[in-house]
Amino acid sequence: MPIAHVHVKRVGEAGRVDEKRRHPRTEVNEPGYVSSGGSVMHCTIVNISPEGAAIEVENPAFVPHRFRLVMARDASVVHECQVIWSKKTRIGVSFVKPA
Repeated sequence: MPIAHVHVKRVGEAGRVDEKRRHPRTEVNEPGYVSSGGSVMHCTIVNISPEGAAIEVENPAFVPHRFRLVMARDASVVHECQVIWSKKTRIGVSFVKPA
């Protein structure tokens, strides 16, 4: 009997569930920019998937709820983002499809 959908969870240290995403993220540690309303802030893109990313910023208080994530190595790669979670200097975002 075929399985219609499989949900995979990775278990990390001490039995903690690390992965709840449909697409695992790839570790990249690349420079990028948070762009919104004419202002630009440097960030480090820690990991990325087709659906979202985790970034590191110096001061998360200055990151708006929605912004553009621009890849420093190729400024033609731009993702519309929405903040999903924030912990210290790391921010998790999902990519929002343009309307």
